[in-house]
Parts: sequence; C-alpha cells; structure tokens
Amino acid sequence: MAGSALPPVGVFALQGDVREHVAVLRELGADVREVRTPDQLADVGGLVIPGGESSVMDKLSRLFGLREPLRARIAAGMPVYGTCAGMIMLSDRVLDAIDGQLTLGGLDVTVRRNAFGNQLDSFETDLSIPALGDPPVHAVFIRAPVVVDAGADVVVLSALDDGRIVAVEQGRLLATAFHPEVAGETRFHERFLAHVAAAENAAS
Repeated sequence: MAGSALPPVGVFALQGDVREHVAVLRELGADVREVRTPDQLADVGGLVIPGGESSVMDKLSRLFGLREPLRARIAAGMPVYGTCAGMIMLSDRVLDAIDGQLTLGGLDVTVRRNAFGNQLDSFETDLSIPALGDPPVHAVFIRAPVVVDAGADVVVLSALDDGRIVAVEQGRLLATAFHPEVAGETRFHERFLAHVAAAENAAS
C-alpha cells in the first residue's frame, strides 16, 4: 500500500500495545505518530486505539485532555481502528464496566468487558472474514471483549462459532476484539488505511 500518499496516522499512546501497531503501520508504508496530546491528535488523519486496559485509557484520556478532542474527531468522521480495549473505547455501551468508566463512543454496539475471563483464559483461533478474503484470520484473544448487541448501521465482519460478535465496522470505524498486530496479520490495518485514504479524498 502506498502509505506515503496518506496523511500521517496516529496510535493512541497513553497505554497499551502501542509499539506493535506502530510497527505494522510502518511496515505498510504509513507515516505513524504516537498520540498523547490534543495537538498531536490534530496532526493525524486517522487513529488506532490499541489493546490494553480500557478503564486506564479512559482515565488517561481525560487527564491528558484527549477525551473531548477525540470524541469530536470521531463524530466528524475520522477513521479509527480499535483492538480489544480499543473496541471498548469506541463502543457506545459497555457491560461490566468499572464505576465511572466512560467510552469515546461512535460505534452503535454494546460490548462486554473481559467476556472470556482473565488472562489465563486467553486463546487463539482462525476466523473466516469474508470482507478480507482468504486465508482465514488467525485471531489472538487476550482478556477480550465481545459485542453482545449491534445497531442497524453496524456491519458484523466476524463472529465466533457460538455467534458472539468479535469484529465490526460502522462507517469509518473498525473494531476487533482480538489482536491482529501480535499475529502478523495486516489486513485490518490495511482496511483502516483504506478508510483514511477515502476520508482524505472526500475532504480534498
């Protein structure tokens, strides 16, 4: 992908597996910035919110003054890709949240935190995701959420055999309950960069 033709893209860098996402995006040719401040957010055309601890991300986003600028950019159509905790951050509704926990919103979904249990209940599986073509996606789940309810405008990209939804898309927002960045899987990041390119073209 000719990432050099895109605006810079950011990775939310206050908490989580930042380096892994930065590495994948740079491998795809993107100009990547780590985002910790509103000024850094203003310089990017899209953002990845990594896996980590969603309640800590929420607290830090408020502490560093990022929450409201992020909400405004999402509402204005900035492409965002969230993995695991990033999916929770993008969700409009969260089950099993800690007291006072807020999300950024944007995705008309309800997610359940730690839906598979604790770190010891992490697992890997292969998922068929028609939107990405073949081969199947090798998905790594680490203290992962699941989507328990999705609105009419949400496209379900993948679900487990038991029907639990683990990848969704709504407009230019993309979210997975699993971690492609730790499995050598780049197609979700490529899809995110395609959203960034589309947003840039629409604005020009």
